[in-house]
Amino acid sequence: MFIPNEVGRRLKLDGYCVYFKNKNSPEKTTPKASQNLMTNGYISHPKKEVFVSGVKIFYGSQTGTAKGFATILAEALSSLNLPVAMINLKDYDPDDRLIEEVTSKNVCAFLVATYTDGQPPESAAWFCKWLEEAANDFRFGKTYLKGMRYAVFGLGNSVYLSHFNTVGKNVDKWLWMLGAHRVMTRGEGDGNVVKSKHGSVEADFTAWKTKFISRLQALCKGERKHCGGNCKKGKCESNQRGSEVAEPGSHVQEELPHRDAEDEEPFGSTNEEESDTEDHLSSNPVIDVEDLGKIMDHVKKEKREKEQLEGETSAIRSTVKSEASERRAMITPALREALTKQGYQLIGSHSGVKLCRWTKSMLRGRGGCYKHTFYGIESHRCMETTPSLACANKCVFCWRHHTNPVGTEWRWKMDQPEMILKEAIENHQNMIKQFKGVPGVKEERFEEGMTVKHCALSLVGEPIMYPEINKFLKLLHECKISSFLVTNAQFPAEIRDLKPVTQLYVSVDASTKDSLKKIDRPLFRDFWQRFLDSLKALAAKQQRTVYRLTLVKAWNVDELQAYAELVSLGNPDFIEVKGVTYCGESSASSLTMANVPWHEEVVRFVCELVDLIPDYEVACEHEHSNCLLIAHKKFKIGREWWTWIDYSRFQELIQEYEDSGGSKTFSAKDYMAKTPHWALFGANERGFDPKDTRYQRKNKSKDISGC
Repeated sequence: MFIPNEVGRRLKLDGYCVYFKNKNSPEKTTPKASQNLMTNGYISHPKKEVFVSGVKIFYGSQTGTAKGFATILAEALSSLNLPVAMINLKDYDPDDRLIEEVTSKNVCAFLVATYTDGQPPESAAWFCKWLEEAANDFRFGKTYLKGMRYAVFGLGNSVYLSHFNTVGKNVDKWLWMLGAHRVMTRGEGDGNVVKSKHGSVEADFTAWKTKFISRLQALCKGERKHCGGNCKKGKCESNQRGSEVAEPGSHVQEELPHRDAEDEEPFGSTNEEESDTEDHLSSNPVIDVEDLGKIMDHVKKEKREKEQLEGETSAIRSTVKSEASERRAMITPALREALTKQGYQLIGSHSGVKLCRWTKSMLRGRGGCYKHTFYGIESHRCMETTPSLACANKCVFCWRHHTNPVGTEWRWKMDQPEMILKEAIENHQNMIKQFKGVPGVKEERFEEGMTVKHCALSLVGEPIMYPEINKFLKLLHECKISSFLVTNAQFPAEIRDLKPVTQLYVSVDASTKDSLKKIDRPLFRDFWQRFLDSLKALAAKQQRTVYRLTLVKAWNVDELQAYAELVSLGNPDFIEVKGVTYCGESSASSLTMANVPWHEEVVRFVCELVDLIPDYEVACEHEHSNCLLIAHKKFKIGREWWTWIDYSRFQELIQEYEDSGGSKTFSAKDYMAKTPHWALFGANERGFDPKDTRYQRKNKSKDISGC
């Protein structure tokens, strides 16, 4: 909301924009010659290219210092006659709004403090968590924020050396990883007056503020690249008009055809003395005596880092030797680091749990995943986990780019199922707790989310490889948690021995031996026979069973008759057909966006497949996930579909099964529930729950002619 006060500069405070008059600007009168050019009181000027449309100052503060600095910066920017907005990160939703900065032509300044143990202040906790997850999530990619321009000033205290300015460094790094353009080197304020470069955190900020304003002035003129004054061989590209001033009519994206020198590394150096020392060493053969101390400090620092690296290497070697005589842990230090960066909460030596994006979405009233549409799962109460990160396949569309280990048998240390489940629930609840107070999160769903009701054993790897999988499932059911287990159809004996689960999935990624080898790249030599035997084992199961088909355009979409034959082999209750999700570039896969089918192509494939399997019909659709559900006609009572699950009834049935020692069995139809109209294929909602806000933006009619 903008409230005009006086003509002049304007300042936005916590959602309100207040205009201020520039005290240093004298009253101006319109020259008589110009009055002739005035129309309706306004002077007509030629339209000029706008290189900077405004400045947004984001702040995350615990004690108020960062907010105070943000106010000072906003007032100082008044001389540039640019709109300035101050934004408290506590009230900012990056999920919806950060992408706007890609094309806004704003320059974004982030003033963030580091609090206890290197954590962000409470007001910036959600923003930092979202930014970290986005930076490490392949679905966002390296160009998600390409076009956004930013600068960071961190507030910290070097007394706490191990956590000094951690938050500022991380925000700078994560924005860079998402493709945003750093307009100047990160600034670091130090509350330790002994170590502060300028004597205090206030002085550090003042120095950074001066540089930021100077840089902003250059950007307003269309200058692209900041000159550091250290040009080699006397050649300065920034002094050349072609490289410094943008062509009229160019856009922000066109201004940045490549990432300049400051953007080549995710961490902007803030130690100018160290930088100056390196430049001096490389460019000047004669060393000034006054610079000798700096040079020696630099040499000593390099020596310490080398000794530390050698010590770590020695420790790793000794660890390898000690573990050689016993079973190894599945999660190696390198794997732990890689998976932790991807957002996993690792459990013991071979398990993990991760918060699904649909869990976050449903907490905020934005709709659930396709399992909510097809089967009635409450996504905000679903825990995605695995007791085995290892897998027997190396699929081309692996959404973790094969960072997890592979193997054909269990050869690692084994943790007990009680410990895995206990820590999985605790880690899941801790991740849910971080959403308390986040903008848009519904209180009632947050409370519900703290109690796990469903468990998707589909996070990564092959859960059925875990030797104690049946005991783990029993523990889930004792906690009144439903079980959705996914297997890659390479362990037929384990499928036969599996105790009842709420729903058992088998991935059917191809329908011929050649295409399966090409897509799944299984480790077993007899992979095709194992695949067929797994489908036969599935047919013997009495509980709900599902084929999961992942369509990869130009790889497996032309095998309709072969798919129909596989359906008759396993006789599944349901068939999920989903377009492959592109997971970004990977040296382990040749998959590209060209292999991702359009939703209309998935619909066409499903309709043609249904024509070949007369006992099945298309039942449900979730357009957002590019996914459809084919169901056996036994789940169509009269003219109504019953694909949803009565979870309370399942818990009663599984308890009776356990109490009888396994003699009292039950079937899939014993715990089915009616499917709501909005979830059905052909409904206007296209799989969106009308109660959710996302549906409001998607509500439109649909033509399903020809299916």
